Amino acid sequence: VDPRNDCADGSAGAVDVSLRAVMACFPTGVTIVSTCDHDAVPRGLTVNAFTSVSLNPPLVLVCVDRDSRSHDYLIQADGFVINILSAEQAQLAERFARYPSDGRFDGLAWELAPSGHPVLEGSVAWLDCATKEVISAGDHSIIIGQPNATGCGTESALVFHRGKLGSIG
Repeated sequence: VDPRNDCADGSAGAVDVSLRAVMACFPTGVTIVSTCDHDAVPRGLTVNAFTSVSLNPPLVLVCVDRDSRSHDYLIQADGFVINILSAEQAQLAERFARYPSDGRFDGLAWELAPSGHPVLEGSVAWLDCATKEVISAGDHSIIIGQPNATGCGTESALVFHRGKLGSIG
């Protein structure tokens, strides 16, 4: 890293653009966070801001843009499933990022986790979580969940890096 190649001049607008550029340098996994609304209709969205928080007790978090069409469904639900996508599921990631929220599950294979929230067929792994806390942070909500059931496969995971979807492994 060359410290002379600053991404921003320190102004608020430049730092916003710089943060986006810096974060694009960091490869992340890709997930679809799913839940069911009060009418038992499956809802979900693509999220790459996901991490483990604690092993004891087990806690994970996802960060969801408050302007997202699925945001309110997630924070009103008692829980959610984090579906970690396989390298073969790039089209699903795009579908859940762009399609209208009402039709994202149409024609897809999925089943209910023990909590009653959707697990997408073909996911590398999944965590069935009870919502423990929702924290407002800037333009996002940090949703902390406690996994109560999990599943794990052997497929290669989908990753997001420099604005592109790809795979490793």
